[in-house]
Amino acid sequence: MAMLSFHILHCSVFLLFSLLIHQFPATTAARCHRDDETGLLAFKSGIKADPSGMLDKWKLGTDCCKWYGIACNGPQNRVNSLDLYGAASYSNIMLSGTISPSLSKLQYLNYILLKDLGNLTGHFPKFLFSLPNIQVVYITNSKLLGPLPRNIGNLTKLQSLILARNSFSGSIPSSLTKLTQLSTLDLSGNRLLGTIPSSIGQLTKLFELNLSGNKLSGSIPDKFSTITMLTFIKLSNNNFTGKFPKSISNLNPREIDLGSNSLTGKLPEFLGRFDFLKTLNLSWNQFSGTVPKTLAHPELYTLDLSHNLFNGPFPKLTFIHVLDLSYNNFHFGDIPKWITSTYFISLNLARCGLNSSLNDWKPLGPVFYQYLDISHNKITGNPLPLLNSTTSLISFIASDNKLKFNMKHMKIGKNIKYLDLSHNSVFGNVPKSVSRLEEFNVSSNHLCGRLPVTKFPASAFVNNDCLCGPPLPPCKD
Repeated sequence: MAMLSFHILHCSVFLLFSLLIHQFPATTAARCHRDDETGLLAFKSGIKADPSGMLDKWKLGTDCCKWYGIACNGPQNRVNSLDLYGAASYSNIMLSGTISPSLSKLQYLNYILLKDLGNLTGHFPKFLFSLPNIQVVYITNSKLLGPLPRNIGNLTKLQSLILARNSFSGSIPSSLTKLTQLSTLDLSGNRLLGTIPSSIGQLTKLFELNLSGNKLSGSIPDKFSTITMLTFIKLSNNNFTGKFPKSISNLNPREIDLGSNSLTGKLPEFLGRFDFLKTLNLSWNQFSGTVPKTLAHPELYTLDLSHNLFNGPFPKLTFIHVLDLSYNNFHFGDIPKWITSTYFISLNLARCGLNSSLNDWKPLGPVFYQYLDISHNKITGNPLPLLNSTTSLISFIASDNKLKFNMKHMKIGKNIKYLDLSHNSVFGNVPKSVSRLEEFNVSSNHLCGRLPVTKFPASAFVNNDCLCGPPLPPCKD
């Protein structure tokens, strides 16, 4: 009798447990807080096009902590990260729509990353001000527009503000410099006007500053001495005037990009004292004078001084790999020997006053050039020994020189895509191998004979001695 009672009790407990399981089947979904689920589904409802289906598994009643792009954390397992990324250059990997203000329900959100989604519209998301723990705002390559809010400085816990490649306009709010926890500020590729706030020096933890590709103007504030951790300074493609900021001398940057502005004056000597500087781009400004000898240090990898007013002798840079000195007031004459003994990947010496012979260009070791531009000089000789010694060359631009050689002996390497030999004294026939190039120009030379079948226009072949055949007039048999 006791055994029967125990068996009945055991069956009753099992039956009760089974009933509880079937009565509350959504135990997995219970791990996702209802507010988080509601806010995320509202975000999904604001998306009108999702061709790649990145939000397809965002469904009511499932665990939102396991949805694509979502991460949860903490004892309450609340959503702390929304991270969606696309490839805006591909129309099928993007999102179209608005950013729902219902994301304010995600009260434990630390990171919102909507990267390269291409077609998100609207203004700066004001719901961010109701998220007490937001640390990273990363919304790039979309269509957000309008001014940045004046009270943006109230987002005091922000460590990264990245709004690159949108259409934000107006000035940079002065309150932004109250974001003293910022390590990354990237507002590049927008339509911002006005000046950089003079209080920029308050951002003492800033590691990267990128304001390139806007319409900013005025002088660059000389307030960098307090931002000692600043490593990447990118202010190119604006309308800045004035001189190179002296306070940058207190930093130890890896990259300085001030290209495409209207900066003037001489380069400071301290540029050569940065132990870790890898990239220096000062192109398309109005800098003048001689280039400091201190720039010749082994860490510098890329130097672009093109389209300025530099003159005089140039320091010997034997460790650099990417160098652009084009369109200055240099008059080098002979090709400097240190250039022929340096392993360049990209070298641009267009209009540098070179008048020597390519026959004297004798690299000491293997040639690794990928991009070589020696156009608009008075260089003579035969480039074939140099060109035929490398298979890595992608682009060779040598227009407007005095080169003289038989083109039929030229090897068109498998990697070369761009070849410009116009305005020289090249003779012979055009080889069939040029047909695989992407861009080609041999106009104004002494070439002759029937042209091979190519995709290039007549302008690529005009003003030669006796070239004929499409796209030029037909040959006379």
